[in-house]
Amino acid sequence: MNLADLVERLDLKVYAGGAELARPVSGGYVSDLLSDVIAHSRKDQLWITLQIHPNVIAVAALKELAAIVFVNGREPAAETAARADKERIPLCGTPLSAYEFVGRAYGLGLAEK
Repeated sequence: MNLADLVERLDLKVYAGGAELARPVSGGYVSDLLSDVIAHSRKDQLWITLQIHPNVIAVAALKELAAIVFVNGREPAAETAARADKERIPLCGTPLSAYEFVGRAYGLGLAEK
Protein backbone atom coordinates (compact mmCIF):
# COMPACT_ATOMS: atom_id res chain seq x y z
CA MET A 1 0.00 0.00 0.00
CA ASN A 2 1.26 3.49 -0.69
CA LEU A 3 0.62 6.76 1.08
CA ALA A 4 -1.66 8.11 -1.66
CA ASP A 5 -3.99 5.12 -1.14
CA LEU A 6 -4.18 5.83 2.58
CA VAL A 7 -4.75 9.55 2.07
CA GLU A 8 -7.69 8.78 -0.19
CA ARG A 9 -9.20 5.89 1.74
CA LEU A 10 -8.84 7.49 5.18
CA ASP A 11 -9.71 11.01 4.01
CA LEU A 12 -6.47 12.51 5.30
CA LYS A 13 -5.64 16.17 4.89
CA VAL A 14 -2.14 16.71 3.45
CA TYR A 15 -0.29 19.64 5.04
CA ALA A 16 3.16 19.14 3.49
CA GLY A 17 5.09 16.75 1.29
CA GLY A 18 2.28 16.25 -1.20
CA ALA A 19 4.79 15.38 -3.92
CA GLU A 20 5.89 12.35 -1.88
CA LEU A 21 2.56 10.48 -1.75
CA ALA A 22 3.79 7.58 -3.88
CA ARG A 23 5.86 6.35 -0.93
CA PRO A 24 5.23 2.79 0.20
CA VAL A 25 3.84 2.34 3.70
CA SER A 26 4.85 -0.84 5.51
CA GLY A 27 2.99 -0.32 8.78
CA GLY A 28 2.60 2.21 11.51
CA TYR A 29 3.92 3.30 14.87
CA VAL A 30 1.92 5.24 17.45
CA SER A 31 3.74 7.31 20.05
CA ASP A 32 4.02 10.85 21.31
CA LEU A 33 7.52 10.36 22.75
CA LEU A 34 10.24 11.22 20.27
CA SER A 35 12.78 8.97 21.99
CA ASP A 36 10.36 6.05 21.75
CA VAL A 37 9.87 6.64 18.01
CA ILE A 38 13.64 6.80 17.52
CA ALA A 39 14.09 3.52 19.41
CA HIS A 40 11.23 1.49 17.95
CA SER A 41 9.83 2.78 14.65
CA ARG A 42 11.00 1.37 11.35
CA LYS A 43 11.66 2.66 7.86
CA ASP A 44 8.54 3.26 5.72
CA GLN A 45 6.12 3.27 8.65
CA LEU A 46 3.52 5.93 9.36
CA TRP A 47 4.10 7.77 12.59
CA ILE A 48 0.78 8.52 14.28
CA THR A 49 1.07 11.27 16.88
CA LEU A 50 -0.40 14.44 18.29
CA GLN A 51 3.00 16.15 18.50
CA ILE A 52 3.06 19.01 15.97
CA HIS A 53 6.33 20.83 16.74
CA PRO A 54 9.25 20.98 14.28
CA ASN A 55 11.32 18.33 16.08
CA VAL A 56 9.04 15.61 14.68
CA ILE A 57 10.49 16.28 11.24
CA ALA A 58 14.04 15.50 12.37
CA VAL A 59 12.88 12.21 13.89
CA ALA A 60 10.91 11.21 10.78
CA ALA A 61 13.89 12.00 8.54
CA LEU A 62 16.30 10.11 10.81
CA LYS A 63 14.09 7.00 10.80
CA GLU A 64 13.11 7.30 7.09
CA LEU A 65 9.42 7.19 7.97
CA ALA A 66 6.83 7.26 5.20
CA ALA A 67 4.85 10.11 6.76
CA ILE A 68 3.58 11.66 9.96
CA VAL A 69 -0.15 11.58 10.69
CA PHE A 70 -1.44 14.10 13.22
CA VAL A 71 -4.54 12.96 15.09
CA ASN A 72 -7.32 14.71 17.03
CA GLY A 73 -7.59 17.47 14.42
CA ARG A 74 -4.15 18.85 15.28
CA GLU A 75 -2.46 20.91 12.58
CA PRO A 76 1.26 21.59 12.19
CA ALA A 77 2.70 25.04 12.72
CA ALA A 78 3.91 26.83 9.60
CA GLU A 79 7.53 26.20 10.65
CA THR A 80 6.86 22.46 10.96
CA ALA A 81 5.22 22.28 7.51
CA ALA A 82 8.04 24.29 5.91
CA ARG A 83 10.65 22.01 7.45
CA ALA A 84 8.70 18.94 6.29
CA ASP A 85 8.62 20.22 2.70
CA LYS A 86 12.37 20.86 2.84
CA GLU A 87 13.05 17.34 4.18
CA ARG A 88 10.43 15.77 1.87
CA ILE A 89 8.43 14.34 4.78
CA PRO A 90 4.68 14.11 4.13
CA LEU A 91 2.50 15.52 6.90
CA CYS A 92 -1.11 14.42 7.07
CA GLY A 93 -3.91 14.99 9.52
CA THR A 94 -7.17 13.50 10.67
CA PRO A 95 -9.88 14.58 13.10
CA LEU A 96 -9.95 11.00 14.42
CA SER A 97 -8.35 9.89 17.68
CA ALA A 98 -5.21 7.78 17.43
CA TYR A 99 -7.23 4.74 18.51
CA GLU A 100 -9.85 5.17 15.81
CA PHE A 101 -7.35 6.07 13.08
CA VAL A 102 -5.19 3.02 13.79
CA GLY A 103 -8.25 0.77 13.82
CA ARG A 104 -9.34 2.02 10.42
CA ALA A 105 -5.83 1.77 8.95
CA TYR A 106 -5.49 -1.76 10.28
CA GLY A 107 -8.86 -2.61 8.78
CA LEU A 108 -7.51 -1.57 5.38
CA GLY A 109 -4.69 -4.09 5.73
CA LEU A 110 -2.01 -1.80 7.11
CA ALA A 111 -0.30 -3.85 9.78
CA GLU A 112 3.14 -3.76 11.35
CA LYS A 113 5.62 -5.73 9.30
